[in-house]
Amino acid sequence: MKPKSSTPPSPLGAHLGFWLRFVSNHVSTRFQQQLEAKGVTLTEWVALRTLWAASETSHAELIQALGMTKGAASKVVSRLEDKGLAERQLVQGSARGQTLALTRSGRALVPVLAALADTNDEHFFGHLGAQERRVLMSAMQALVQHHGLKDIPIA
Repeated sequence: MKPKSSTPPSPLGAHLGFWLRFVSNHVSTRFQQQLEAKGVTLTEWVALRTLWAASETSHAELIQALGMTKGAASKVVSRLEDKGLAERQLVQGSARGQTLALTRSGRALVPVLAALADTNDEHFFGHLGAQERRVLMSAMQALVQHHGLKDIPIA
């Protein structure tokens, strides 16, 4: 038997989380499709962009950026190596130490993929004025900071 409630449950559309998820799913799905057309997954894009930021990146730095286990991150690196986009390099003076770096092809691909991200943002948020976009970005960043969110969304 259902307990009696004096107030009906709030509709889905009354929840900010519903609208965040609704927009996020559409933004992410479109971008993911654009990446896949270039032969790259969303996770690989995050890895490529992370590797772009430094000439060499350690496995630990990439694992932290991806928010994955060592084994899962290693599989991503292997896929990028198979595609000729990244390579493992031995650290001088270390028998086991390795760093990760983009290949010439990987370095050339990142700006192309970043342009896709920019056009995806423009598609969804271009109708908003610059001030509205700053306010929206600031609100999202404030939520991340307030809740101590750290894992980059890769799925």
